[in-house]
Order: sequence, then C-alpha cells, then structure tokens
Amino acid sequence: MKYLLDTHAFLWFVTDDERLSAKAQSIIKNSHNEIYFSAASAWEMSIKIRLSRLTISEELEPFIIKQISENNFNTLSITILHSIYTLKLPDIHKDPFDRMIIAQSQVEEMPLITKDKNIKKYKVPVVW
Repeated sequence: MKYLLDTHAFLWFVTDDERLSAKAQSIIKNSHNEIYFSAASAWEMSIKIRLSRLTISEELEPFIIKQISENNFNTLSITILHSIYTLKLPDIHKDPFDRMIIAQSQVEEMPLITKDKNIKKYKVPVVW
C-alpha cells in the first residue's frame, strides 16, 4: 500500500523519536508498503530552518537525500493539480505546507501518516 508522510512523521522516523506511534513506525518499516516523502516537506523544512524553528545535525539537502535513500522512500513532486486542489479544501488548516500535503494525499489517494489533529478533520485517510 502507498502512504504519504507528514513532515513531522518523516523527521520523527529518521531520528528515532519516541513521539512516532508504534503503528506509524510499523507501516513505515514494512517493506511491502510504498512510503512517499513530499517536496512540500522539504520546502517546509527549509523554511523552518531559515526561521530557526527547526535544527538538524547536517546540511538539509544531503540529510534528505540520505534519508530517502537509506529508508527506500519515494519522492512526490508538487504538481499543478496538487496546487489547484488546495483551493477545494475547507479552511480548517491555515498552514500552506499541510494544505499541500492534504491535497497530495487526496489527489494521489494515499493515506497520510500524521499526528496532526487538524488534518484529521479533512476527508483524508489518516494513520497514526
């Protein structure tokens, strides 16, 4: 099955953070599943590092490339359809990165691995 990672789920998985649920960890580790990392997450991480709201131990680009490779994640680009689809979303979540990931989850028909309670208010399958 295909799953899309929310940014915090990606970070918590690759850093072995105990906040990642056992269910989410099991799904991500299951080699029968296809796990996707969104370009929106890379963008969000870039912005948060610039604003000093996120710190990682190395440069962002090699960190992301290494984690995608080591964990056999797939990448998901942002398409025009994803961008336009955000217009159809109700104004529950104001965060543009989360809105993009929600749109990608809906358009690509992939459950979203997230702890975010606001995302659960959308018509998107959530796993946690």
